[in-house]
Amino acid sequence: MNPIKILVADDDAGMRLVMRKLVEQAEGYELVGEAADGGELIRLYDALRPEVVLLDVEMPELSGIDCARAIQDRDPRTVLVFATAHEEYMANAFEVYAFDYLVKPFRVERAMETFRRIRERLRGPGLGETAIPEAPEPPTPGPNVGPGPNVGPGLSVAAESSTAGEPNAASEPGVGQVPGRMMLRHREGVSFIDVPDIAMVMRENRATILLMKDGVRYVVPDGMAELDERLPDEIFFRTHKSYIVNLNLIESVQPYGRWTYIVKLKGLKEDALITHERFEALQKRFM
Repeated sequence: MNPIKILVADDDAGMRLVMRKLVEQAEGYELVGEAADGGELIRLYDALRPEVVLLDVEMPELSGIDCARAIQDRDPRTVLVFATAHEEYMANAFEVYAFDYLVKPFRVERAMETFRRIRERLRGPGLGETAIPEAPEPPTPGPNVGPGPNVGPGLSVAAESSTAGEPNAASEPGVGQVPGRMMLRHREGVSFIDVPDIAMVMRENRATILLMKDGVRYVVPDGMAELDERLPDEIFFRTHKSYIVNLNLIESVQPYGRWTYIVKLKGLKEDALITHERFEALQKRFM
């Protein structure tokens, strides 16, 4: 099993040493880098793409909270763990969906438990461990969950290129309005898609991705807020600042971190995230 790549960041050299020792003690982890300020953290993150980031809140150049927002925009599935002496930043950590929040000085056992839970979530339970139980599966949407009467005009999008390094073709907006359909103009021609075939919209590598049920991906120039307004509420649900999902494809919801869950979608290897508040709102949709 491949070790979990972890990056640590703290402007205090002594605390970075403590973090390094914790990672060395934790089973199944590989320390890939250390940062002394927020700017260095983002540069190392872009170069190393760790699965886990252990970081302080108060750092030069960029605060830990600002770094977390930047990392979320690159890959919202990155596990963020704050280790700080400032308990008052916990609400800010909640806003960036931190997996955990360790208040200095913390016990080694407390940190090891966090590492264990992360490893269990990312790699599955180890020998003698018990998997975290899944949250109750939401009921299957009824027949009233279907195409809405007003989808809005065709989005101006570009299909994701199959050739690495090639820029996406410029797009032109669709003309007119066809309920339930969307026109995508790209370098190979024009694609017409059924809106209910959109499985998920997500942020990835600072871009917005439209993922279809068959796995086809399109790079969309529209922002998440704009898409959230255009897509019909009867089918789509904003689960997280970085995800919009098709209600008809939700298969299960599983615990992830302290304030976040994973949404499994039928037929897709990609998952979405959902916050605790949005999960409560989702459950009300099915009551």
